[in-house]
This record gives sequence, C-alpha cells and structure tokens, in this order.
Amino acid sequence: MVNLTQQFYDRISHVYDLIADGGEHQARERGLELLNVQSGESVLEIGYGTGHTLVQLASAVGDEGRVYGIDISSGMRDVSANRLSEAGMTDRVDLRVGEVPPLPLDAGMFDVVTMSFTLELFPLDTIPFVLAECRRVLKTGGRIGIVSMASVEPGENESVLERSYLWMHTHFPHIVDCQPIPLEKLVGDAGFAVAQRERMSLFTMPVAIVVATN
Repeated sequence: MVNLTQQFYDRISHVYDLIADGGEHQARERGLELLNVQSGESVLEIGYGTGHTLVQLASAVGDEGRVYGIDISSGMRDVSANRLSEAGMTDRVDLRVGEVPPLPLDAGMFDVVTMSFTLELFPLDTIPFVLAECRRVLKTGGRIGIVSMASVEPGENESVLERSYLWMHTHFPHIVDCQPIPLEKLVGDAGFAVAQRERMSLFTMPVAIVVATN
C-alpha cells in the first residue's frame, strides 16, 4: 500500500495544485496564521506536498532559522525543490523523502511541527504513533499545528457530501485515500495541550485547525 501511495503522489505531483490546492488553500493559510512561526525557529513540515507552505515557513524563520520537510513522494520533493529555488529559499530548507512513522530525526529538534491535509491520510490506528513521533521531535513547550478534514462535532449532522466521501473511503480507499478524523480529540489524547482550535467548511465538509503545545 505504501508503494502504491508513493506512486500515486509521484504521478500527480506536477498537477496536484490543480486538483486539490485551490480548495485547501484558505484553511492552510489560516493554520499558518494561528501557528505564528517566528524568526530563528526550527520547523518541521510533514507531508509538504508541492512546497507552498515550505516557502512561507522559510521566509518566516529567516536567516537564523531552519525548515525541514519530509514527504513520501520524490515527485513532490522535486516540485518543492523547484519552488524553493525560484523563491531563493533553498539554503534554509532540508527536504527529505521517507515514510512516517517513525521520523528519522533527533528528539527535541524542533520548535514547531506542522502538517496540513496529511494526518487524515494515515490509518486511524497509525495516527497515535505519528503524533507520538511529533511529540518526541518537539522541544518541551514546542508547538504543533495541524489542519485536517474533520469528523462532525457531536450533535451535528454529516452533509450528503461527507457521507458520500466516507462511503467512498471505506469501499475505495485507493481512490479516496483520506478520511475525516476527530482531530481535537486525537491531539489531546496524544498528550498535547490544545491552545487554539477553529473549524472551517470545505465544500460542506468540516475542516479542523488545531494549534497545541508539547
């Protein structure tokens, strides 16, 4: 499955922005606003995709900071490397290709870990291990910022589109590879202290934005 996933993202890497980024852009930008990365910080992005956020993170940390990125797709790595080169940010970013978890990085390396529309791609029973690795590589008091498709809040009804999406993910996971998740609960259960949370709507489906501390 991992190889199939990698091959899928390699194939779509050069057209991914046309397929998905338009809808995800607003939520991703809001997540970065809440995360408020500062000059000189060390930041890790998991699932950097086509590199839009990497450029913004590299700009935010400045000459004294450092950004690392890890993604399963070498195709995404190549697209991101080109984007960083065009932005003149290559020297601030360490791009890696690999499977997560685990994270091939030392404990306590980062002030910030971030991911957008990535955590929900993992199987539900793998997500706690991903978050545990995020805690391991974060400094004490470090921040994690996550944007993801989200389960509806208690008492709310799923939209027709969300019900259809869940059905597709259950029956055709090779086509619809992500799933709405109870993000706030998962982050809290992992031992993080939730500092900020917001919800948005993406084509009638809820998106959760969480910033938490280690």
